Amino acid sequence: MRVQGLLLGAAAVLALAGCGAGGDAKAVPPTATGSLESLAAEVKCRPNMQTDADEIRQALCRTGQGRFVLATFATDRGQREWINDAKDYGGHYLVGRKWVAVGDDGVVESLRGTLGGDVEQGADHHAHGG
Repeated sequence: MRVQGLLLGAAAVLALAGCGAGGDAKAVPPTATGSLESLAAEVKCRPNMQTDADEIRQALCRTGQGRFVLATFATDRGQREWINDAKDYGGHYLVGRKWVAVGDDGVVESLRGTLGGDVEQGADHHAHGG
């Protein structure tokens, strides 16, 4: 199923990115809008397209702050369903209107300083064991 492939891509980027440290609190700009390409240009990333479908467009990006997944969605509902499913894999999500960026905490905070948006946390898998 397409969603599983997308989630695996997001999980792979999270695994490559590792765990990040929190950044300094900064003023958050208004949330950016636009196409995947325009959002990527805002953060100076050349997107490596992974999925280019009517309902979702997804790319891998890299900036000086690290790697992340950038995805845009045709509908708000499609976006929310994708985020809800992806959160089971953990990670940090920067959420705008019909777009999301997924990466480690430091990358997400850096992107938020340019793109605005709201930060959401995925499931915490660090405290398993005993």
